[in-house]
Amino acid sequence: MTSGTGPVSGTILVVGGGISGLTAALEAAEVGYDVILVDKNPYLGGRVAQLNKYFPKLCPPTCGLEINFKRIKTNPRLKFYTLAEVEKVSGSPGNYDVSVKITPRYVNEKCVACNACTEVCPVTRENDFNFGMDMNKAAYKPHDMAFPMQYVIDGKVCQKASCAKCVEVCKYDAIDLKMEPKTLELKVGSIVWATGWNPYDAAKMDNLGFGKYKNVITNMMMERLAAPNGPTAGKILRPSDGKEIQKIAFVQCAGSRDENHLPYCSYICCLASLKQATYVAEQYPEAKISIYYIDIRTPGRYENFYRKVAANPNISLIKGKVAQIEEDPATKDVTVVVENTATGAKVREKVDMAVLATGMQPVMAGTNISLNVPLNESSFVLADPQSGISACGCAKEPLDVVSCAETATGAAMKAIQTLVRR
Repeated sequence: MTSGTGPVSGTILVVGGGISGLTAALEAAEVGYDVILVDKNPYLGGRVAQLNKYFPKLCPPTCGLEINFKRIKTNPRLKFYTLAEVEKVSGSPGNYDVSVKITPRYVNEKCVACNACTEVCPVTRENDFNFGMDMNKAAYKPHDMAFPMQYVIDGKVCQKASCAKCVEVCKYDAIDLKMEPKTLELKVGSIVWATGWNPYDAAKMDNLGFGKYKNVITNMMMERLAAPNGPTAGKILRPSDGKEIQKIAFVQCAGSRDENHLPYCSYICCLASLKQATYVAEQYPEAKISIYYIDIRTPGRYENFYRKVAANPNISLIKGKVAQIEEDPATKDVTVVVENTATGAKVREKVDMAVLATGMQPVMAGTNISLNVPLNESSFVLADPQSGISACGCAKEPLDVVSCAETATGAAMKAIQTLVRR
């Protein structure tokens, strides 16, 4: 699956291995086309892998990802590369030249995920999968359901030859600390951009206290707190002292619909906070939950979910944009300051923890390399019917998981059409 490249005629390249990229790659491969899938992470699954549950069935990510991983294993037409980033794209529809840089993993396919390297590794690092809320070793498994199920060594912090304890303990000759970066030169007929999204940097909003106050977290951090494989084994505890939640506030549109940050609505933030309110209510039935919003967006099939959450007497939905979050230095409680739009009253609510519903920023934002891909003013990929380049999922616009999969199927069809037109 992960070996063998070179010039490939009539091949589709899918950039990004989240739910959109997986769907597009599999749809194309399963109807008989050769597909190469690349992802910059050491695992496939993207943001969905970091969720506790996702819509519409509120099932864990294992529900959908494991099925897709099995489909990859059984399809010889699909090759994938992790720790891989596209550096340059040139050419025209049906005949693109693509340079892909592969960062060394320092662990080869002989790895059986036995954990021996982690046990002896003396170096710790912030666990980026958990958004820095805990630590892991420089030799680590990305997460419990990682695919491929191979460990990886963080070359930025590994002591390499001066330590090499992982090499000594590995019984399977799976560790090679001499691995070097390499570049793959690919010839492909069409390209699907499925590069996904990053949470908007909440530290840019000084008034909301993220980065200054431990008990102000983001919505993606909340997903990891609630996840069974997260930093607290699924228990929602506030970061400063591990205290159980009695009062919590969700702050909507944290950076979204704001000309100083993200000018657009990120579509899923309202639903994410409503969902996370149910996480809290399930663990702490008596907890008081406040959701401060500008507008609630629960389109179509999700309206009934909104009504169900709003009917909970311990969940309050207050229309008003949060202007400030303050901290009590003694207790580390945080106070949310907001004007209630309906009543005109200025509200100051002290809570154990505040969750910022940060928006979706496309991964392509800030990209300066030559990718030959058109972007709009917000760095989402623009559709061009005449080119062999298409986009899907949150590379195209903010979307939920179901919509990501739908757009991925459409992008796969467009990629195939480019090859057929040749």
